[in-house]
Amino acid sequence: MKILAINPGSTSTKVSYYVDGEIVKEQGISHSTEEIRKFQNVVDQMEFRRDILLAFMKEEGIDPKELDAVAGRGGSLPPVSSGAYEVNAEMIDYLKNVTQIEHPSNLGAILANEIKEQGNEKTIALIYDPVSVDEFEDVARISGLKGIERKSIGHALNMRAVAMKVAREEGLDYHNSVLIVAHLGGGNTISIHQNGKMIDLISDDEGPFSTERTGGLPLKYLTPLCYEHSLKEMLRLYKREGGLKSYAGTSDARKIEERVLAGDEELKTVYDGYIYQIAKGIGSLATVTNGVVDRIALTGGVAYSQMVVEELQKRVGFIAPIIAVPGEHEMIALSKGAERVVLGEEELKQFCQSDFA
Repeated sequence: MKILAINPGSTSTKVSYYVDGEIVKEQGISHSTEEIRKFQNVVDQMEFRRDILLAFMKEEGIDPKELDAVAGRGGSLPPVSSGAYEVNAEMIDYLKNVTQIEHPSNLGAILANEIKEQGNEKTIALIYDPVSVDEFEDVARISGLKGIERKSIGHALNMRAVAMKVAREEGLDYHNSVLIVAHLGGGNTISIHQNGKMIDLISDDEGPFSTERTGGLPLKYLTPLCYEHSLKEMLRLYKREGGLKSYAGTSDARKIEERVLAGDEELKTVYDGYIYQIAKGIGSLATVTNGVVDRIALTGGVAYSQMVVEELQKRVGFIAPIIAVPGEHEMIALSKGAERVVLGEEELKQFCQSDFA
């Protein structure tokens, strides 16, 4: 079983080579700002990134004709159910010509298909758990303003992988359990999984603030700012200059903790508020299943923080046992998902644009 996994980011392309159940090679290939600036749109970067991937494969002695599957990070597709989708012409057309969201993950499927074209007749190209996974119940879509729906957009790939991992290691059946997963990083997403589906989530545009995103803000104070700044400036404030960064001047939680431990009382209050809001997000999702939760998992880069884990234990440990699974697990999630498809353990779904017309 040989699988190549590809995860394009804004300034890097992560690639891993998976053989018989284990990742034997993983590398993050960095791209300079100057290199990326040459391209007007994300999809214009395809040949540049493809050639880098092919060079990596040649250097590592990875023959594309020996690959069983190539798994790419799923991009900005319409709302889809979780799982694996074969990369087909309609998906590539949607990512190149239809989607209105510019995101590096849009290249995942396109690059996977490029590598697959150099494989054998049985090599498959697929994506797994794209950012647009949507398994909301109807009641979860109600926003409070007619015409605007709550959307399921977040760290689906990592959260579902962590939920399945925690369920397996805790002796639970993911498809017969309730788990809350908090992905804590540059952006936050907190999700609740019931019987194998991610039925609700709180993204960082409506929930707790993160290391660099504002989270939900008081509208009556936010609205006047929208008349003082352009849309581009507001998006920058919300996505890149908000959260802990707006208070501390840095989005590095490790440096912030060092300052807190050194006696910065003002920053300590902010950091306490950061943890406080995450706890509120976890607690609010527990109401979705009437308080029945089997485990709470903390993941993402901030889950390495013992301080954060201990404080969340104090606040929400009464709901369910807390398990820390720090870091990101996208590459193994892509590889394992592809493996299940190749072995016939999981369905390979088909993407059709007409389903979303």
